[in-house]
Amino acid sequence: MVDPKYETSPSNQTCDAVDTSASTFFMVVYSLLFVVGLPLNGFVIKFYCCQAQQQASSSLKVFLKNLTAADFLLCLSLPLRIGHYNSGSIIIWQLYCSFGASAFYLNMYASIIFMGYIAANRYLKIVHPSRTRVLQTVRTARIISMITWTFLVTTGIIFIILFSSLINLCLLVSAAVFSSLVHWSLCPSKSFRLCVSLLSSWSSYPWSSSTTAPPAGCCR
Repeated sequence: MVDPKYETSPSNQTCDAVDTSASTFFMVVYSLLFVVGLPLNGFVIKFYCCQAQQQASSSLKVFLKNLTAADFLLCLSLPLRIGHYNSGSIIIWQLYCSFGASAFYLNMYASIIFMGYIAANRYLKIVHPSRTRVLQTVRTARIISMITWTFLVTTGIIFIILFSSLINLCLLVSAAVFSSLVHWSLCPSKSFRLCVSLLSSWSSYPWSSSTTAPPAGCCR
């Protein structure tokens, strides 16, 4: 039996007020992102599809297309998150816990990763243009994109299957706690940092070896 003092305590009322204010704030922000982001990303996807046969593709365009697709899918996952904050329906909560949270964070990390790929692509193109031609090809960009999506989707599916028991937990704990669980389960930041480190080391190796000191007899 719940203690009546706990129900009417000032600290509990303060926490409820803060949680309600935060939910309202995030609901408004996500609604604006959905209304603005969905048509804009849809327009960009349509533009890329119409221009696919007219212009030659490049590694940068491949990453930009995947970034746009990730942002578009992220916008599509926002209604479940908005309903999670706004609705008290058990069905909405179950949909969010079983699919919505995973889809939201999966596409969010996909957007971050592809932005990192674009930054790395521009860096290698400017700093090491001749030594990283293999990484600048369209074929390599497509392979990297396929591996990235396969890794993220597989991680999301594994989370949904293995952590299906967390649906009941989601109905009991706060949204922040459950979102933290999904966040750390799907977070591929360590793997991404490892890939970027290996890529940077590999691209800088020829430059380091080409600037080695000449023999002593050649020096004046």
